[in-house]
Amino acid sequence: MTAELVRGQNHPLTGSRLQVRISAGHPVMAAAALTGEDGTVPGPEWVAHPGSPRLPGAEVPGRAAAEHVLTVDLDAVPAAAHRMGVLLALVPRTAGPTRFGALAAPYVAVATEAGEEIAGYTVTGLDAETAVVAVELYRRQGAWKVRAVGQGYAEGLAALLRDHGLPGAVEAAAAAERALAGPSEAAEAAAAVPSAAGEREATTAAVPSGPAADAAGAVDDPAGREAAGPAPAGDGAAATVPTSREAAAEGASSASSGPISYRHPGRRGTSAAAAATAGTSSAAPSAALPPGTVPEGGHAERSGPVAGDATGWSMDERLYNQVRGMFEDLARAVAAYRSAVDFAESRLDRELDQVLTDPATRVGPAADAARQEARDRHRQLVEQARAVLDRDLAQLAEEAEVVEHALPPSCARWDHPVWQGYQVPLERPLALRLGDVHLPERTDLRIPLLVRLPLERGLWVDAGRPAGGPGAGLWDPAELRASAVACAVNLAVRLLAVHPVGDCALHVIDPAGAAGTALAPLLESGALREAPAAGARGVSGTLERLTRRVDLVQMAVRNRALDSLPDDVDTGEQVLLVNDFPHGFDDRAVTQLRYLVDEGPSVGVHVVLVADRDDARAYGPVLDPLWRSLLRLTPVPDDHLADPWVGHAWTYEPSVVPPGSDVVRDVLRKVGQSRRAYGI
Repeated sequence: MTAELVRGQNHPLTGSRLQVRISAGHPVMAAAALTGEDGTVPGPEWVAHPGSPRLPGAEVPGRAAAEHVLTVDLDAVPAAAHRMGVLLALVPRTAGPTRFGALAAPYVAVATEAGEEIAGYTVTGLDAETAVVAVELYRRQGAWKVRAVGQGYAEGLAALLRDHGLPGAVEAAAAAERALAGPSEAAEAAAAVPSAAGEREATTAAVPSGPAADAAGAVDDPAGREAAGPAPAGDGAAATVPTSREAAAEGASSASSGPISYRHPGRRGTSAAAAATAGTSSAAPSAALPPGTVPEGGHAERSGPVAGDATGWSMDERLYNQVRGMFEDLARAVAAYRSAVDFAESRLDRELDQVLTDPATRVGPAADAARQEARDRHRQLVEQARAVLDRDLAQLAEEAEVVEHALPPSCARWDHPVWQGYQVPLERPLALRLGDVHLPERTDLRIPLLVRLPLERGLWVDAGRPAGGPGAGLWDPAELRASAVACAVNLAVRLLAVHPVGDCALHVIDPAGAAGTALAPLLESGALREAPAAGARGVSGTLERLTRRVDLVQMAVRNRALDSLPDDVDTGEQVLLVNDFPHGFDDRAVTQLRYLVDEGPSVGVHVVLVADRDDARAYGPVLDPLWRSLLRLTPVPDDHLADPWVGHAWTYEPSVVPPGSDVVRDVLRKVGQSRRAYGI
């Protein structure tokens, strides 16, 4: 199975003889460069290009083409070489496009000698670049891996090679161009090459203009949905300052002409101005285009974000997909920023170590100047990375504000105006809002945490002391328990409110009657049909009824005999809210609850648990599978969620009712009236 990589992600390679296949949609030049442990190219003999197509361990085509196949033999790579970069460059002085932004995103695949693909990468997010480091093969602890790089240079192949420390970079780039040009063009190119002295007198090495590593923290085996903290960093991807948001491969590969879009697949709200400004180098920054301006070779786009600007059969599905796209964009933008900062830190450490290891430059004015120059480069890289991040976050914040106002009740905050005109729906919703998530780089940019309905996992509202987030460890235990119950009740109210009449029923187990105040509105409105089950008898009776329902419905589904179910079996969604678990639960009740958590979601029985895991220590490890199968939520902000892409530690915040608001009581009143009208 082919691993589809995102920028900065790596993947192990099997075998030593490989193929690197390139598909660009327009003739491009392919090249390869070997670099040492310090990331530099020692000499021109370590570069393979059309004028010199072979180097130890690799052979590149001697012509420009839309499709290339590079042959690689990793066993033949010199021991002093630690990386092999696969380079793409546009052919200058031709009638074709003058920047990668006018082409469909190139696709690079690393395959076995037999042609079986191991990993693929679509080089998205390019604009003004004319040369790109697409992927690199590198050694890691005795094994070889491939990393998606996507680092572009607006100044062309010469700037790319110069930034990798190659002496005579301009001459090497010119030799590659002469090999592709006709006789007259070759003569003109040779005359235009400056001397080595002229090259040394030129400005400093070009700053890469395209995105470099948008996925810092990408790991060989990414973390799962939940974690106590951020996932460990990856294999140390050398990332320079990124300049764009990650675009999904399938969206970019279908582009024809015009600039590459920086949007999530199917999202059409990225402004032309934002796309035009992304990817420019520091040596020649381009001005932002005014709204409505069509960039060179491109097409006009909307001047701002639009709600529902994603794929989907309905407006709710388009909004849901758009929110998911925003979440992924924020994760990747922050990953790119953190990758750039990590790279700047490692580069600073390396340069300072070089100054200290040379006795001739260890002390004195020259050493002080070298250290200050290194610190200035570090500051410049970090500032450039932050500027790019702020730009992307500003775009996301603008989009989030537009989307927030268009969300349906099931996905809207409690202070959303849609609740003021609430009516019991006639159709089941697509998704449910559990709260918001955000990252520390911008805490006011909150992305709705949405889950599809019916719920695939039960919910656990943790009444214990939070491990992270603001004010962790300062909460009073009694306040935390009350907040956890209120959070669970709000989730239950939302589930009842967004389902049609009779399609969702609520059952409550409160063994000690500790949640009476929070549950009172449910009883008063009639949304809760039966009083909360209390005591050992109430707990066992409720669990027995729901367990019986799960068994009967499962048998009916397997035998396709839903019509034969007894009349007292409610086939609608069932929500079981359990407070203060495991108090009041004996071994049999615990076993039944675990059965409902595992088997219930498939037949419409969902568990919302309010518990402090420390209270369950007496049961030992028997409850560990229960905790792992539930999605943990907290009544206060806590950074316990991790995304499956780069393992960011996201801070979760529950959806709370504004102080003094009667929105929940008003919603429950309408739900109760509808139930009574239908005789429920």
